[in-house]
Parts: sequence; structure tokens; C-alpha cells
Amino acid sequence: MDPLSDVLSLLKPQSHVSAGFDAGGDWAIAFPRNAGIKCYAVVSGGCWLVVEGVDGPVRITAGDCFLLPSGRPFRTCSHPDVPPVEAGTVFPPPRAGGVITYNGGGDVFLVGSRFVLSGAHADILLKMLPPIVHIRKESDQAALRWSVERMMHELQNPQPGNFLVAQHLAHLMMIQALRIHLAEGMEGGVGWLFALADKQIGAAIGAVHADPAYRWTLQALAERAGMSRSSFAEKFKTTVGTAPMEYVTRWRMLLAGDRLAHTDDSISVIALSLGYESESAFSTAFKRVMGSSPRQYARRAPGSQQEAEAAE
Repeated sequence: MDPLSDVLSLLKPQSHVSAGFDAGGDWAIAFPRNAGIKCYAVVSGGCWLVVEGVDGPVRITAGDCFLLPSGRPFRTCSHPDVPPVEAGTVFPPPRAGGVITYNGGGDVFLVGSRFVLSGAHADILLKMLPPIVHIRKESDQAALRWSVERMMHELQNPQPGNFLVAQHLAHLMMIQALRIHLAEGMEGGVGWLFALADKQIGAAIGAVHADPAYRWTLQALAERAGMSRSSFAEKFKTTVGTAPMEYVTRWRMLLAGDRLAHTDDSISVIALSLGYESESAFSTAFKRVMGSSPRQYARRAPGSQQEAEAAE
């Protein structure tokens, strides 16, 4: 798989709830911090988006799509000066489908989904994504339009299988939005997704993801990027936010954590498959990155065989 697919596969995003929101008049709704990804599209009208830690409010209008992958508190509003109410007073407990009308509706209509991330250490992976992914170009919106329109239809017209269709459409919207954002060639940001937009650094990251067990060295990665070792190391750290070999180790440990949680592979087998000839060297690296030993991690992983046996 490609690096974007790799990361999303480890995140294991599952659409927890999809819904429509129809608002009118003066309104503002504050959403608390959450441990997932939120994806929205503006079907008609417009409003403002204010995200904690992001400079200034962002205007979103019909056709726009935006992702909030960092889980930061945010608010949507008719105007940034309107005092907000808590989201819990407007939205019912999570449920499948439906449209919520607020203040009579009629001024702005959004469809959106919240993704629960079942992958372990999602926080590490989400740090690789920007706080807001905003799709606003007409050409890019066209690529999302079918999914948005289909989502709106599913939410407004209850039919058998609505929930599953909405879940797949939401997943498609999220991936397409990230793909478009990546293709735009982002500049000035720091993080994994920004790095993929750089041809040189992206080539090195792609090589690591394609063969994580390879005995990567700084020189080998620099050659994949077509750069000198010193220039590559400096650019990688500036673009990604971590040193090249630290990235290699972290990616290997994330892969190991996924296998410990979802397979019966032994630690020695996982270590060897990721380029470690010594189980002790692998365990040391794993504990440094993941915060616990491989055995402790496997026992605590939700749904793992070890957890099930411990519960018996």
C-alpha cells in the first residue's frame, strides 16, 4: 500500500455516526475535545469554523469540505461573536442518520460524520495530520460532490441499509479530502502529511513504508531522496518534525503494535519481520516508542486474545 493508505489502515477509522445539520438565524455550537476524526461538507449556505489553536476563524461555504483530524475543541457558528451553546444541548446521543434542525433551519445545511479510531496509539498517528483539512477549490469539490449528495440523500430518506451506506460514503469523503489536500502540494507545514507532498522526502517515506524491515540507514534514505546525507537529514527533520531514523523506528513499532493486537504472531516473529535479529533489541525499541513492553502491550490491547484469556 501507499503511505496514506498505510496510516489510515492503522488508524482503523469507523464511522460512528453520520447526520445532517440544518441551522438558521444567529447560532453557535461548541464541540468538546474528542478522540477521533470529524468530516463535514457544506451542502448549502455558509458559516464559520473556529478551532482551538488555529489562528482566526475560517469561513466555510457551499461546496466546501473539511476534516478535523486532531480532536481539538472547535465551534461552528453563524458569526464568531455569537455566544456558543454546548453541543450536548443540541445533538442527541450518537445515533445513525437523520437531520437535526436548529433555530428553524434554512441558512446553512451540513452533512458530516465522526470517526471512532479503533487503532492503537491513534494519537501518535494523528499528530502527523494538520488540525484542519479544508477543501475549497471548485475542481476539488467536484470530486467530492457525488459522495456529499449521496450522503444527504441517505440521511433524508430512511431506507434499509442506510447506516452502512452512510458509513462507507463518509469514509470515502475522508480519504478523498486527504488525497486532494496532499495533491495540492502543501508548503510551510510540519508533519507527516505535509512531508508526503514533498517529492524528495515523500520518496524516502514511501520507501520505508514499502519495506520497513530493510536495514535503512541515513545514507540509504538520502539516496532514495536524491540528496546528500546532511541536506536530507536537515530537510527531513524540518519537514516531518522528527529525525529520519526516528521515523523509521516509530513506523516499525506502530506496525508491531498492530500485529500484537490483531494477530497471534510471536514477538520473535514480529521482530524478525521488521528487521530486528534480536528480540531484546526489538523489545527495547518498542518500549521506548510505545511506552510498554511488547508482552504488556499485547495483554492490554482491546479485543486481543490475551485480553480475552485474562477475562476468563
